Amino acid sequence: MSGPLAGIRVLELGQLIAAPFATRLMAEFGAEVIKVEPPGEGDPLRRWRKMHEGTSLWWYLQSRNKKSIAVNLKSADGLTIVKRLAESADVVVENFRPGGLEKLGLGWDVLSGLNPNLVMVRISGYGQTGPYRDRPGFGAIGESMGGIRFTTGDPSTPPSRVGVSIGDTLASLHGVIGALMALLRVKTGQGAGQVIDVSLVESVFNVMESLVPEYDLLGEVRTRTGGALPGITPSNTYPSQDGGFVVIAGNSDPIFRRLMTAIGRRDLAEDPDLRNNEGRSRQAAMLDAVIADWTRGRTVTDALAVLDAAEVPAGRIYSVADIVADPHYAARDMILEADLPGDARVKMPGIVPKLSETPGTVRWQGPALGAHTDSVLSELGFDEAGIASLRQKGAVA
Repeated sequence: MSGPLAGIRVLELGQLIAAPFATRLMAEFGAEVIKVEPPGEGDPLRRWRKMHEGTSLWWYLQSRNKKSIAVNLKSADGLTIVKRLAESADVVVENFRPGGLEKLGLGWDVLSGLNPNLVMVRISGYGQTGPYRDRPGFGAIGESMGGIRFTTGDPSTPPSRVGVSIGDTLASLHGVIGALMALLRVKTGQGAGQVIDVSLVESVFNVMESLVPEYDLLGEVRTRTGGALPGITPSNTYPSQDGGFVVIAGNSDPIFRRLMTAIGRRDLAEDPDLRNNEGRSRQAAMLDAVIADWTRGRTVTDALAVLDAAEVPAGRIYSVADIVADPHYAARDMILEADLPGDARVKMPGIVPKLSETPGTVRWQGPALGAHTDSVLSELGFDEAGIASLRQKGAVA
């Protein structure tokens, strides 16, 4: 096993998106991730969205490089297995509602007592403390309370959802960052393990830029602005002759001048009232109309050719079909071929980020439920008879 996290053991007590995405990132960079699933059904993500031979395509991606063990957490023997795994783990990642692990006898006080160097990432809707801690909270609620939905969409429509589960993903990324910082502390001898308390709400809120000081000092309530970037001008999505769209970001002073020159409006490039962002933002509607008039007379390809030549940041809006056909994605190994059951070949996303010396790798796709139960139990010292006994008692499957 290679990768910067080789030798790190991660125990995943999670399901669906937030905790599993965090551990997927760790697994891609070499960590040994042991995913605990309930016998019978496993992680509900196995049955979400589009399926291949009865298993979700999302599952194959989300759980690549992980080991699946089927353990009954309602069984005393099952709980003992988890405790023994925690004794040798570097990180535990969980996304139960606060107090859920404590009810099982697997809370922080218990696991850290068994392993003082353990790092425990706890992802929940509202965090482990506060008046809302006991409320159920999925990513949609985190996005709503965190502020991103109020600012997403067209001003004439209700608040919109981003096209992916961005709240869960942001929480996952914060969890990984927290885990790596805490691991560094442990591995460099600075101290013992600790809890990483990640809230879906706060993970979204953390990327909301200057939302709060603008409101507090200026009374500004940022709201939906469609494709525009409010207060940063010009930056918007513009229609093309062929029914597509061009995203143009001409919002630095020199780029703005190059943009105006490229579209034949040298008068605006040299207008002293438009020499900085503050002046341009006062005339944002006029500038958007000028740029849209220009793009409407050209195809997306033709418009981008002019803008690229002028070194103006611009691009088409990609569908998944555009992504898988794009040579830049291919050149950076961002589209990988994967083997699935039934001799199927499928394209999967590549690994981010790109490390020059210890890059991430894909060793296998999401495994069958309990595919690694026996091998993991064997490492814990159980022989064949002991494993059979655990199965007979319903502790594992």
